[in-house]
Amino acid sequence: MARPFNEFSYSLSDAAELLGAEKVNFSEVTFTGLTQTDSDIQPGDLFLAYPGAKSHGAHFIASAKAHGAVAVLTDAEGAAISQELPTIVVENVREAGAVLATSFYHSPIRDLASIGITGTNGKTTVTTLLYQLLSAVGRETGLIGTVETRIGADSIASKRTTPEAADLQALAATMRERHLRHLVMEVSSHSLNLKRMVGSHFSIVGFTNLSQDHLDYHKDMESYFAAKSKLFTHEYADLGFVNIDDAYGQRLFESQSIPMISLSRLNPKATWHFTSTTSTATGTEFTARGKDGVLIESKTPMRGGFNLDNLLLVMAIAYECGVDPLEMATLTPSLHGAPGRLESVSLGQNFTALVDYAHSPDAVINVLGAIREFTAGKIIGVLGCGGDRDSSKRSLMGKALHEGCDVAIFTSDNPRSEDPTQILREMVGELSVVTPSAVMEDRAAAIKYAVSIAAAGDTVVILGKGHESGQEIQGVVTPFDDRLQLAQEIESKR
Repeated sequence: MARPFNEFSYSLSDAAELLGAEKVNFSEVTFTGLTQTDSDIQPGDLFLAYPGAKSHGAHFIASAKAHGAVAVLTDAEGAAISQELPTIVVENVREAGAVLATSFYHSPIRDLASIGITGTNGKTTVTTLLYQLLSAVGRETGLIGTVETRIGADSIASKRTTPEAADLQALAATMRERHLRHLVMEVSSHSLNLKRMVGSHFSIVGFTNLSQDHLDYHKDMESYFAAKSKLFTHEYADLGFVNIDDAYGQRLFESQSIPMISLSRLNPKATWHFTSTTSTATGTEFTARGKDGVLIESKTPMRGGFNLDNLLLVMAIAYECGVDPLEMATLTPSLHGAPGRLESVSLGQNFTALVDYAHSPDAVINVLGAIREFTAGKIIGVLGCGGDRDSSKRSLMGKALHEGCDVAIFTSDNPRSEDPTQILREMVGELSVVTPSAVMEDRAAAIKYAVSIAAAGDTVVILGKGHESGQEIQGVVTPFDDRLQLAQEIESKR
């Protein structure tokens, strides 16, 4: 993870005072960095020993020390496991770690014109489009999200949607050091619930939508919504942009915890809305009305109502950031979606081939609906569900595939520690899977079959993994990229 070149330092006594922490095995030291990953320790770092789902981070204190850690922040359980280094003890290590990281790096997210985007679907597309648009008008911009982290033109592969607090603040400090003007980032419900975002504050936040996902963690939709809603408070943001076509978005907008601006695809009462949209052979032509009576007429290569929602949010936020509407209209046709989001794989074949990250019931419905708009022939869809994740959505995703495709092919995603056969049983349930639809556990074989039966005018879409480049089975990640697999099978068919 990138860190700024400029040196920062903090005394352990000052950290203890800031956090109201107890001192254990204490001796005064000065630390010059902080991280929660023992292998990422640099000499002089403070190690954040978090409690984990499977084991406590304190078990890695010896490794952290060997890598050069000089002190530890942990909880009472962690302090009982190991006292190999000077330690300060708090009740909530994640929250304290976020507060300390923000203070250590002098609140870098506040120093940038920072934009945070949350919602079930669309976060990656919105942040990617905003990054492209702001960069195109000459504003140096940083991006943090599911697919990648970008510091200006430099790209770093992302480990998670929203980094752990110490990594996040270090990235933002690096962006500030390089004189970037904006930070655009995805903010996950997990990061809000787990206190990673404590201490961060955005100029602008945006809400795309909310539908069933992550209920293995949040347990119910109200808890999921409550986690997302935290971003739209004075603790985290100054101004919110909300899609009020979404029922949860309407509730969020009505709460008015902070000043909010409404967006809608069709509702003319919303501050930002479309007055016309027309599907074309190459995308969508549109006219949008916005704040101050702004009118933007343009076109986009992206298709589907959900992508119009994403684009409207991008334009509204860009206008708030001072981007000229005429520039937006000129640049919008050149903006393209994020990798693995309705990404085309074209090798001259006579059918359309797409890869998409859709991994929630609503996302599957929306993507297949968008594909139906431009497909003259059959829709052939391939979909699996991930293991060790929300199992309650599996039957709903299976139903969405079955109803939205002419040929539905059920397969594996990342089964992780679960039995892929059982996942498929839960996906299929009582559905009648009749040839040419099929259930094929092997994902490569499923993609091969989908391509083999595709004819002129059809669309083959591989759903669920999008940009991912590996498949996890029983703790082993094997290289597997839907885009490469699809291209290989198309080439073999020619």
